[in-house]
Amino acid sequence: MKTMRIFKINLVVLSMLLFGSCGEEFLAVYPTDRITTVSFWQNENDVKLALNGIYSVLKHRGVYGSGPTFDAITPYAYQWAHWNGLEKQIGNGSITASTTGGLVDERWTMCYRIINFSNDFISNLENVDIPADKKSTYLGEVHFIRGLAYALLADAYGGVPIILTKLNTQEVTELSRNTLEETWAQAISDYDVAIQNSEPVSYELGRVTKGAALGMKMRAYLYQNKYDEVLQMVEQIDALGMYDLFPSYEGLFQLDNENNEEVLFDIQYIAGEQGQGNFFAWLALPGGVAAAGASDPAPTQHIIDEYEMIDGSEVDPNNEFEGRDPRLDFSILRPGATFEGNLYPTDVPNHTGQRVGFGLRKNVGEGIPLLSPRVSPLNFIVLRYADVLLAKAEALIETNQNIPEAIALINRIRTERTDVTITSLSTDLSQDAAREKLRHERVVEFFGEGILWADIKRWKIGQDLYPVDIKAADGGLIEVKFPNGYEDRHNLLPIPDNEISFNSNLEQNPGW
Repeated sequence: MKTMRIFKINLVVLSMLLFGSCGEEFLAVYPTDRITTVSFWQNENDVKLALNGIYSVLKHRGVYGSGPTFDAITPYAYQWAHWNGLEKQIGNGSITASTTGGLVDERWTMCYRIINFSNDFISNLENVDIPADKKSTYLGEVHFIRGLAYALLADAYGGVPIILTKLNTQEVTELSRNTLEETWAQAISDYDVAIQNSEPVSYELGRVTKGAALGMKMRAYLYQNKYDEVLQMVEQIDALGMYDLFPSYEGLFQLDNENNEEVLFDIQYIAGEQGQGNFFAWLALPGGVAAAGASDPAPTQHIIDEYEMIDGSEVDPNNEFEGRDPRLDFSILRPGATFEGNLYPTDVPNHTGQRVGFGLRKNVGEGIPLLSPRVSPLNFIVLRYADVLLAKAEALIETNQNIPEAIALINRIRTERTDVTITSLSTDLSQDAAREKLRHERVVEFFGEGILWADIKRWKIGQDLYPVDIKAADGGLIEVKFPNGYEDRHNLLPIPDNEISFNSNLEQNPGW
């Protein structure tokens, strides 16, 4: 269990007062009357409260609050509860630019909420009388969070308007989109401020560290396929000497082991009734347990098929789960497995609407009591050291620098934990073969962590994966994802129509 009380990051209501309107209007940056100049921004406590309010937006489902649900946008999971975040509709190709709700417009609105809050914070911080070193630390934190927002926008929508100051109403309606390259460059610029102003160990659990900033900058380069820069960032991360693989893959996602040596950045949650908890952990719970959840999203047969046999042999169709990569059972509830000591899916069934027949185990928090309605204290890991290792391996493969070293890094993922030891890959592979192994390893290692959608887009492999049949446990067809095929436009979300209606200067993404 958590032994150290983390700072509260559930101050959304306070943030609305401090930073102005948080409505759904264009960019969420319309100015309103503020209480900040007279009754706030007076001392360091005010600064920390305001900063906590910005952290809190990271927990919204349009940012990181949906966690593993983003995998439902891929062939590897299915969101039967289609009203929850619209990952189902994004993942089957049925969204349009007029689609409202869920990730389609909430990613845009919430990221600009972060940007708006951050800009206001930066402009007010310089007027607060606190020591210069503390001011630099807070500045690093807010730039990091703003960098996250721009990175998420770039990945989801492409180039977006870059806003670095407070704007009036007229200015908001005249904004144009910056290029994709400019948007990524802004995220990296913000990360650079965070790197310069952060320490390897933060002053408080859950705050930004130098390793987190370096790691997210690495991911920004990875998502642009800038592999030389990825290698430079990995070198700087390793120079900190702070990160390694956690000995247990299963234990990595358990409450008792939070904030361990593998975690570079996570979203901190605690039990409580004021929004401090993790809603996703409840959502994915199977039935038949306390506070039974919605069994959403559901892993599909496509992810089951990715898990190898430990010894490298062929899977026995008559005994398909025996001898498989242990990450299967650590990540997925499958028939014949147990959850909290009860048999799945008989004693602990899926929600009646979930027909796929597999459940999610990773990031659900088996055995963790839900101390307040529908929320869990389990943290959500955004970036961990396994991703650093596999990013380095990918960069080595794509630059064709050192294939044997790249395979050795992949083999660390496959063999170095006490509870995951599967057949090592040969280091004598071609570049194409190594690329295939690397991409497979990312799917297996990171399923249930919400980042596989980004991989599919940046590798531009959607046309190779779809159409995809989603089958029920009884073999019946539930749905075909992208029945008419995957198009280039699906690599980006549409700019929401309601945003364009506020500003005719916003150009829609091609094809939408």
